[in-house]
Amino acid sequence: MNTLTFNSMNALATDTIELRLDGAPHRVSAGTTLAELMAHLHHQPRDVSTAVNGSFVPRGEREGYTLNAGDAVLVFQPIVAG
Repeated sequence: MNTLTFNSMNALATDTIELRLDGAPHRVSAGTTLAELMAHLHHQPRDVSTAVNGSFVPRGEREGYTLNAGDAVLVFQPIVAG
């Protein structure tokens, strides 16, 4: 199980929560945003789409989307029409 141990202010985080990331258990610091999780996973914002608990979260809303214990996060390739 992976754990994100630093929050956005680079302070050591002591409280963690567990969520599901692409179906697998994953721990992050309490207060972690979806944008921070994507950065931790080395995903460029434009390269992936995200959903939390079955609802699409637009790229522009990830910074303000704080993850909660039990959330189900999906990361997937954006669908582009040709």
